[in-house]
Amino acid sequence: MAPPTETLTAERILEATEEVLRRHGPAKATVVDVARALGVSHGSVYRHFRTKAALREAVTKRWLDRTSQQLAGIVAADGSPEDRLRAWLAALFEAKRHKAGDDPELFRTYTVLTEENVAAVGEHITDLTAQLTRIIQDGVAAGAFTAPGPAATARAVFQATGRFHDPGYAREWRQPGVEEEFTAVVDLLLRGLLT
Repeated sequence: MAPPTETLTAERILEATEEVLRRHGPAKATVVDVARALGVSHGSVYRHFRTKAALREAVTKRWLDRTSQQLAGIVAADGSPEDRLRAWLAALFEAKRHKAGDDPELFRTYTVLTEENVAAVGEHITDLTAQLTRIIQDGVAAGAFTAPGPAATARAVFQATGRFHDPGYAREWRQPGVEEEFTAVVDLLLRGLLT
């Protein structure tokens, strides 16, 4: 085993884990495989992640956080709440479609990992609905939206658009007409929110 050329960090381990998962799949990937890819002992990996489950949870969270981080910029952007809500929903749909279409093997792997890591998925959904809540609160404050409870409304919007971001629908995301269906749903939701 060659000595590592870089300092071993959690981020490097997660990058290597993602590559090992892509190569071997979730059923066969091991901590030893990750250590081998990094040129370190598996004990070195365990110093950062106490168990294989903790490593798999961290790599799942990292994957989900990429989407949350992309969307956070839209929440904080200038523009009307209506435009921000439309842009946020479109960006979520596009991010999920890219994850499913750009690397289908890795997407299948993460589908398995998200089923294992329900807590990480729950945190991700909480983060996404908090972002939606902020946009809806801004809309209410500006007099653009009518929403008696912004948090409940955000959850309803998230659930109503589930077909366009829930991985269970990934096969439908490349079908003809899906963009038009997405636009129709978003238009309907916005008409319900607008004062």
